Amino acid sequence: MKAETRAVFFDVDFTLIHPGPMFQGTGYRDFCDRYGVTVDVDAFERAVTEASALLQEPLEIYDPEFFVRYTSRIIDGMGGSGPGVEAASRDIYSEWGACHHFDLYEDVPEVLRRIHAAGIQIGLISNTQRCLASFQSHFSLDGLFAVALSSYEHGFMKPHPSIFHAALQQVSATPAQAVMVGDSLLHDIEGARSIGMRGVLVARARTPDPCPDDIPVIRSLHELPALLQL
Repeated sequence: MKAETRAVFFDVDFTLIHPGPMFQGTGYRDFCDRYGVTVDVDAFERAVTEASALLQEPLEIYDPEFFVRYTSRIIDGMGGSGPGVEAASRDIYSEWGACHHFDLYEDVPEVLRRIHAAGIQIGLISNTQRCLASFQSHFSLDGLFAVALSSYEHGFMKPHPSIFHAALQQVSATPAQAVMVGDSLLHDIEGARSIGMRGVLVARARTPDPCPDDIPVIRSLHELPALLQL
């Protein structure tokens, strides 16, 4: 990446943090049990894959009901049915915003601190209802971020240009001076590139989405400093 880099923005979920057991198959079963819904834990992975098709439909405005529907689709795919499905889905959506249900990827603190030490501004841009101030304090990342922007607070969701422009404005950087790092080709990378930012796709343990040759794909954030020429 030869262009001057003044700011690097990160997606949060599945880029910096990953869900713990509460949001795996056994966790969904426990949520559903509270509402009298029976599900097959072994069907969880397949259900998530099938429900993920919903996430490929870009939304403009943050809508909690969309995420409730997405969660309900997973429960349906696990064999759950009945009036308790919606109640369980709302419960899961609510708990998704709590940081203590998530773990930080091991490469995150070192890489963020290296970028920060190089004088590059760091930001968060996330399609979430999670409080990003709480995220920073919970994971002991205070002082590293120049801006933290959630779609819940901003209104518009990635890949809408508005949320990227708003983040750039807060760090006084042009699109050409900024890089977006995230795990979603549609929401993070294509959204950023649509306004002239550069993008880096993070594909940790999964097969990356097919993408243009000029989009770097990394398996770990440890690969990022070299791309930024730090």
